[in-house]
Amino acid sequence: MSEARHTIGAVTSNETNPALSETPTLDGVSAEHAAFAAAWTRWHDAHEARRADPHGFLAITSITWLYDEPQEIDGIPGRWLAEGDRPVVELAPGESLEVGGETVGGRHEFGPVDEAGIIARSGDVDIEIALRGDTVIVRPRDPRAPYLATYPGTPAYLPDPKFAVQARFEAYDEPRDVTIGSVVEGLESVDRSPGELAFTVGGVPQRLVAFNGATPGSLRVLFTDVTSGVTTYAATRTLDVPAPAADGSVVVDFNRATNLPCAYTDFATCPLPPASNHLSVAIEAGEKMPLSRV
Repeated sequence: MSEARHTIGAVTSNETNPALSETPTLDGVSAEHAAFAAAWTRWHDAHEARRADPHGFLAITSITWLYDEPQEIDGIPGRWLAEGDRPVVELAPGESLEVGGETVGGRHEFGPVDEAGIIARSGDVDIEIALRGDTVIVRPRDPRAPYLATYPGTPAYLPDPKFAVQARFEAYDEPRDVTIGSVVEGLESVDRSPGELAFTVGGVPQRLVAFNGATPGSLRVLFTDVTSGVTTYAATRTLDVPAPAADGSVVVDFNRATNLPCAYTDFATCPLPPASNHLSVAIEAGEKMPLSRV
């Protein structure tokens, strides 16, 4: 199967979908298919631009788990420790950080943090401070990080409308707690699932446990499939799904399946899909394995 990069420009293919108009273009695909591919290209180019943000996850240079003994972290000032869920930094004379728009020095207690965390700054380095499980982590994000500077883009399957499938959202009577594992051994979290997505791929019925998305009514899924560990990242891919209609109908477009940070760096704490979210077919759509890792 052909692949695309984040700078693919005009996408063409020799494969057509019977559901589309048979009107050919100069590249041998219908006008509708060409429009579908062009929309995907614009979306993926924007996605890659966000991924390569100077302070995005490709700029992370390390991950440090804080405990009650102070420790130094390469590339940022201070000695860092945690008092429960309260991170603390001990800054030496002449050292400082910017926190909430103010310059701080000496011993600074941040107060409790959650998974979303907070950002401190040291020069042009962002310092992410967040909670994972019951432990505080610190991750510097340096725009001069070598991996970010040489990031080659992420290969992806050419967009194919047959992988934009009609699905039905089946809400649970009450949202259910689902335990989510992590790429970090022993780290788990609990997320609320409002229901499941039911659909068919290649004539085979499939289901995915869904979670609430970033916008009201939208959904998010984590999944693996037959391509996982072969052409796509083994641990997981993720996909945003728009809010279903009143009757539960919704399009699940696997062409927009993307990698989580753990596909690129060992400094990530990404969630893993529920065991039931392994699809028994090959989803030859969306992003493939990265070309390199931190």
